[in-house]
Amino acid sequence: MADYFTRKKREIGVELNEVQKQAVLHGNGPLLLLASPGSGKTTTIMMRIGHLIEERGADPARIKGVTFSKAAAEDMKQRYKRMFPTLPEVDFSTIHSLAFAVVRDYLRKEQKSWQLIEGPIEDPADYKANKKLLLRTLFQRFNSEAMTDDQLEEMSNYISLIKNKLLPRKKWSTVQCEVANAEAIAAEYEAVKREEPDKLLLDYDDMLTLALEAFQSDRKLLRKYQQRYDHLLTDESQDTSLVQHAIVEKLVEPHQNLCVVADDDQSIYTWRAAEPQYLLDFKKVYPKAVILMMEQNYRSTPEIVNAANEFIKRNKNRYEKNMFTENPEGEAVRIKVFPDYEDQAAYLAQELSKLEDYRDAAVLYRTNSSSILIMNELERARIPFYMKDSDVRFFSHWIVEDILNFMRLTFNSGRVDLFEKISMKCLGYVTRQQLFELRKQPEEGSVFDRLLQLKSLKDYQKKQINGLKRAFVRMEGGEPYHVIRLIREQAGYDRALEKMSENLGFSLEYLHDVLSTLEQIARKETGMVAFANRLKQLESLLKTSKFNKHENAVTLSTFHSSKGLEFKKVYMLDLIADIIPSKNDKTEQDKGNKDPMEEAARLFYVGMTRAEKELELLSYRNRAGSKTNPSPFLLRVNKIIQPPESEQVDESRVPQNPNALRKVSDLEVGRKVKHRVFGTGRIEGFSEDGLEIRFSKGTKRLAIDLCLTMGLLEPVE
Repeated sequence: MADYFTRKKREIGVELNEVQKQAVLHGNGPLLLLASPGSGKTTTIMMRIGHLIEERGADPARIKGVTFSKAAAEDMKQRYKRMFPTLPEVDFSTIHSLAFAVVRDYLRKEQKSWQLIEGPIEDPADYKANKKLLLRTLFQRFNSEAMTDDQLEEMSNYISLIKNKLLPRKKWSTVQCEVANAEAIAAEYEAVKREEPDKLLLDYDDMLTLALEAFQSDRKLLRKYQQRYDHLLTDESQDTSLVQHAIVEKLVEPHQNLCVVADDDQSIYTWRAAEPQYLLDFKKVYPKAVILMMEQNYRSTPEIVNAANEFIKRNKNRYEKNMFTENPEGEAVRIKVFPDYEDQAAYLAQELSKLEDYRDAAVLYRTNSSSILIMNELERARIPFYMKDSDVRFFSHWIVEDILNFMRLTFNSGRVDLFEKISMKCLGYVTRQQLFELRKQPEEGSVFDRLLQLKSLKDYQKKQINGLKRAFVRMEGGEPYHVIRLIREQAGYDRALEKMSENLGFSLEYLHDVLSTLEQIARKETGMVAFANRLKQLESLLKTSKFNKHENAVTLSTFHSSKGLEFKKVYMLDLIADIIPSKNDKTEQDKGNKDPMEEAARLFYVGMTRAEKELELLSYRNRAGSKTNPSPFLLRVNKIIQPPESEQVDESRVPQNPNALRKVSDLEVGRKVKHRVFGTGRIEGFSEDGLEIRFSKGTKRLAIDLCLTMGLLEPVE
């Protein structure tokens, strides 16, 4: 066998380590290959396929490679061709493509016609022929209002989740969904698709469940597909759902020649029904399976690898692995904590402008809303960017439209149509009947003056409408940032959002995020018209950024979308508590459910391991006038890369100090503090090394979390 590896090193320059060679040489039977980030998994898979064909005589047509996405399938196909240009083709495809072939055969045999309801349609009136239109129609029927894009996405995810988890109808209620009447809408959606017994309407998830159903009910069809392949390889299997695993199990039942390539530490799609637990239970399904761990990282510096490896070890529900690298040493992982949210964007623009090649850098964040302010700063600095999976829904969000309608009303206070759109979201609740009366009045003067003339108004309404009128007078001709603050504080918008969130289950945290982003954009605009035009410009810029994919541009991406990518320099931003991990992650942990918190840690780990040479973690102490706390993940990394100078202090022996500083917000620059070991000093600021305090014997850099949790600092009055 050594001849094979020697030959391949000579022919294509590929040299494998010992674990990779074991994976290539593995004979028949199940193999679970746990591949750490940057461990060369695709090369190993290709070498295994080549070995099966060249050394073991396997028929290329009887080898099946299954991947998570079309892009991954195409990448593997091209990689195989480059490495083995003289060998016949191997079949690489997505699991959905495989399921599609099975369903097509099955329904042909059952003499049933079918129609795929994903994608565009010719006749918009035929709402049943399009999944999105069908869901919007049903939502309107059940809730008597139009469905927003966010609700459509939430509803689609809900339906996909219950199918991929193979949940029976009686268990649909166990899946959380914020869309009103979601369970009833899903049931009606399924009923409509099966109204005609001889013609099924199918979505992509139906392809999976129906393929499994076909295998379970038609033994002849199952044998046909079982006999088609002698070897099956699945990539990115940590992202595979229960129904997808079940299809693969059926296919390999006779021979068990299955090679599963995955990394349980990179499972970040449980909200899409991925089942990381399946990997941990692999030996229960395949008792004779061999499990190999590819732990050597070829991508990143030791500083990045060691920090990421130690970070993910805090997760409990995982295989015990130790990622390492033999790459040369590089830059230390850097942590920067800025005074304010907007300082982060300014810093990024400043740093990215120094790059010779913009393609070397990526800016990563948890939510798409984080990208808007970064995009705003990069455009001003003339730095080109490519946004992976760009999402323009921010600009059509109802909060954005509300703010613009408030501003429009300041230009023409007589427009009843504008007031109607915002009347439920400001001071002075006006009934539908009163709005009807208002519309009947002559259009003279402001809507506020005309409202005050209505005889049906109660005294408290008059008082509130007068207050609203005064707020709009202050807004007239004002700077956009000042106007937004007046809308939120004096027009009652923030209070209205709190009530809506309470009654309708909206995330108030996310709504405040949208408002905060609008405020930051508004700060640099003079005039409300300029602000509105800037939003249009940014929306257009976001839409066209997808054309920069292969250009010299900085990549902007969510942590989720960055998976599989690598860059010389990575910035991870908005690393504050309640963003990563989210408030919901923390709530679930407090209830005893640690799974969401562990997935958030895996998501953070994915972001860290995208970096080859340099990694910077960015946070800030204030956002829109409110104090923030650093992400506990940031504090964990800080402790790893900068072990505390006072770590010799035994926590169990430190007496409780009721005066100790316990919150990050208490660590104000310039504040005098007393440290248990080093005495009295003054807080100088935050740096990549943690908290800087100047004592009489010099400046010390201390771990923030250690100082707070152990109560090592107390204020000096």
